[in-house]
Amino acid sequence: MNILELRNVSKGFGEGIHRSEVLPGIDLAIADGEFVAILGFSGTGKSTLMNLMAGLILPDRGEVLFKGKPVEGPGPERGLVFQSYSLMPWLTVRGNVALAVDAVNPKLRKAERAEKVAHYVEMVGLGHAMERRPAELSGGMRQRVAVARALALNPEILLLDEPLSALDALTRAKLADEIERIWDQDKKTCVLITNDVDEAILLADRIIPLNPDGTLGTEFAVTLPRPRDRGAMNHDAGFKRLRAQITTYLMDVGIESKIEGSRILPNVTPIHGIAGDVPQLVADAAASPLTDRYLEFWNLHKVYPTAKGPLTVVEDFNLKVNKGEFISLIGHSGCGKSTVLTMAAGLNAISKGVITLDNRTVEGADPERAVVFQSPSLFPWLTAKENVAVGVDRVYRRASTAERQEVVEYYLERVGLGDSMDRAASEMSNGMRQRVGIARAFALSPKLLLLDEPFGMLDSLTRWELQEVLMEVWSRTKVTAICVTHDIDEAIMLADRVVMMTNGPQATIGKVMSVDLPRPRTRKALLEHADYYLYREQVLSFLEDYEGGARPHEKPAAHAAAKPQEAA
Repeated sequence: MNILELRNVSKGFGEGIHRSEVLPGIDLAIADGEFVAILGFSGTGKSTLMNLMAGLILPDRGEVLFKGKPVEGPGPERGLVFQSYSLMPWLTVRGNVALAVDAVNPKLRKAERAEKVAHYVEMVGLGHAMERRPAELSGGMRQRVAVARALALNPEILLLDEPLSALDALTRAKLADEIERIWDQDKKTCVLITNDVDEAILLADRIIPLNPDGTLGTEFAVTLPRPRDRGAMNHDAGFKRLRAQITTYLMDVGIESKIEGSRILPNVTPIHGIAGDVPQLVADAAASPLTDRYLEFWNLHKVYPTAKGPLTVVEDFNLKVNKGEFISLIGHSGCGKSTVLTMAAGLNAISKGVITLDNRTVEGADPERAVVFQSPSLFPWLTAKENVAVGVDRVYRRASTAERQEVVEYYLERVGLGDSMDRAASEMSNGMRQRVGIARAFALSPKLLLLDEPFGMLDSLTRWELQEVLMEVWSRTKVTAICVTHDIDEAIMLADRVVMMTNGPQATIGKVMSVDLPRPRTRKALLEHADYYLYREQVLSFLEDYEGGARPHEKPAAHAAAKPQEAA
């Protein structure tokens, strides 16, 4: 029996020449008790689709049916959880959930009301935080409150609009497990909007991509047995096969549609920064006689003063990096990854120890250490070319205007913005702005490139695309680079070595893994490489060992696997 149906549903926004058709003629049926994942990317209409199911907006054509009756507005039978929490900040966890209980059961006696509220709060594992207000909760805990509030409406179908996308990787994984447990317990129908392939496979019975043109794509049935453990899935041939099929499909339809609105990168052969390809100014700036131990972190500590005494965030961080090496720095939230990065950038004072780069001690910020953050912080009123030129004009003061212009245009072309150099930053998508940020960093010809979750705010397809853009540009310059990331696949794809940090406080390097995979690397090629999932298992195992706190716990033998050679 179908509980929810969309029949030839179309929806657009705007009038006349400004009219934009978002969803053209959608047909979709959701069975009672089914868990369906809609896998969509930014700008494809996935939130519009969810709002239609929730009755927050109505279709221009066609009809949305719940149990055979037209949906004409929101209703308690359809519980909706948004990406943002929308909690009442002055109410406790108990008070926020009680709002939903009161809406559905206004005549309940006080004791019955309290019992129902407690039931839903306990269901999402927040019984210990019942009297806390939202400001006292982590992002993951606030999202759990939002889930509890939706469940308290006792809906027949739970609509989840990217509820996990604003969370860090560990919190996201834990809450996804919580959602699966709740679904399995009550067998509620669930529709999840997500841009994460792994999340969709681990949770759903059926995965339906939403194409860039707003149409529904090829459906993928998920027949993997439940419960689905992340560690175990890494060894499951069916998981690997399905993951590769979905990823390939999404990349193919995304590239075909040119989702970022910019031309495809030229098919070039990386020549690793040989003079004559990169501008001469860049080649000259990269010259250095030092190759081994080009960058060195020695006995690095970061200590913050607190009311309870000194708090050591990072301690005994020791790492030697050769010139031209790409390092991925990975670990759970709060482990000090970004602290290490900002100390290397000279943006955060070193409490103890030293960082040396090209035989010089790092002291204060300097253009020789370029940083790419999650948000590129462009000047919105300037064009792409003008934003990149701001840094180039400062670094190459003695160069001619033509020479500086060559550097600016070279890197904008390399990141796929050859046709958009004169567009204002305010007119660009998030992905295009991040391309400008990458071009700007490389154009400084830095001795060290530091990337702090550079693709963390982007949807999966844009992230995949820009990872390959980054690799193409990096392969030409071979600038020494360190990238902080939560994403295991990103860490492996980018790096020569993956440096794994233990949990804080007193975080340090727990493990270093060499990645011996051929370059240039593409996501499709990596998914097909025999060693890829063995590398992935090493990082997964390390992160799982530290899920419980600052010290590793013993791992079940069932998760053991053969591993590629680790770094000395």
